[in-house]
Amino acid sequence: MPSLKRITASPAFVNAAGSFGAWYLRFVWQTNQIIFEPHDLYDTVEIPAIIAVWHGQHFLMPFLQKKNDPAHRAKVLISRHRDGELNARAAEKLGVEAIRGSGAHGGGFHKGGAAAMRQMIEALKEGYNIAMTADVPKIARIAGMGVVKLGQYSQRPIYAAAIASSRRKVLNNWDRTAINLPFGTVAVVGSDPIHVPADADAATLEAVRRKIQDELNDATRRAYAIVDKKGAP
Repeated sequence: MPSLKRITASPAFVNAAGSFGAWYLRFVWQTNQIIFEPHDLYDTVEIPAIIAVWHGQHFLMPFLQKKNDPAHRAKVLISRHRDGELNARAAEKLGVEAIRGSGAHGGGFHKGGAAAMRQMIEALKEGYNIAMTADVPKIARIAGMGVVKLGQYSQRPIYAAAIASSRRKVLNNWDRTAINLPFGTVAVVGSDPIHVPADADAATLEAVRRKIQDELNDATRRAYAIVDKKGAP
């Protein structure tokens, strides 16, 4: 008899789970009131752009791609971890192509990260926006150098963004994953563009990393203030 691990790792299960995940996220998005801040967010973004969010707030990222507008087409960076496979299937069923890979502590790469960086740079050149989580694996709310380096190499602006829902279940795990629920309010908050000089030295890169981290925290606080007046969990 197949083990549970083998069943959940099978292509059929992963595909079915991805389909259900896409259906559920679309249901959540369609049954919530969506508030954008700034209200003209899509009109002011310098595209193609790099959109950075905190891990744990990433489930609704596919909906940041403006529907039926080819100028806002996007790809999303998703880890090669087994859980990432489910996220990738769901994203692709929602019309967002996944680039597989992840960063490492200290600004390096692992699990396909170097190849993913090349793919993201090429996608930006082709006019795709790139959405990615900013924190390095297993260290929540600490921005890594991956998003900074992408901004430097591509010379495209970085926007810190937060997505919060008034109805949610927050898990007690490393990234405080927020499971968004239907029939409430969702706030999408974006920062001003953050540019990384092509010739940035180590000190400048660190300053940009801290700015992205601060802007993400500010956006998160603001998003939660909009949806429930209680601040970030």
